Amino acid sequence: MYIKNTVLAAAAMLLAASAQAQFAVTAEVGTTGVGAHVIFPMEKTLNARFGASYFQRKYNDTASTVSYTMKAKLQNIDVLFDWHLIDNSPFRLTGGVVYNGNKVSMVARQDSNGNFNINGKNYAASQVGILNGGIEYNKGAPYIGVGWGNALSTDKKWQVSADLGALWQGHPKGRLTNSQCTGTVAVCTVLARDVATERVKMEADVQAYKVYPVLRAGISYRF
Repeated sequence: MYIKNTVLAAAAMLLAASAQAQFAVTAEVGTTGVGAHVIFPMEKTLNARFGASYFQRKYNDTASTVSYTMKAKLQNIDVLFDWHLIDNSPFRLTGGVVYNGNKVSMVARQDSNGNFNINGKNYAASQVGILNGGIEYNKGAPYIGVGWGNALSTDKKWQVSADLGALWQGHPKGRLTNSQCTGTVAVCTVLARDVATERVKMEADVQAYKVYPVLRAGISYRF
């Protein structure tokens, strides 16, 4: 929550400082979902952007040996700064900070025989009870990238834009728990160990997503 409030406070300062200035709005779509930015001039070749994006998708997949119904949520709020190396040039370098709400929630799915395969062992779903978990990342994430398009260009009011960059999400944090185990104490103890091992494997499976690729295309209008 602290990170989110910090990003929102920085955005509010930008909005207040540029209340009387020329500005533009951009609607975008890409790997961060559907979103929008408000762009303000800071210096002759420096613009500030404040925006948000969102996307949600439900699907079935496997992590390690367990099948899940997964729900992926992309939810970002960002404060970015675009440096146009040449005045009025469409090419820009971008850096900034993002409140990163990206996460995946999951609920285990039993196989056709009514079993869960957990750490290579079959458990009856009726014994396991409820098995669910998720993956989350650092809430504060730095962003760096390049882009094309200057929404505040004096050439014309309508502009197209593109962003290519990377969001550093950090080490993924896995959560996997089971509840309402109906087996014996011995069975539930072994199950708990296997669930803990599965959580470690699940984190290893998503290590590649420490850096999230950002590719966006948009259209903007200057006021």
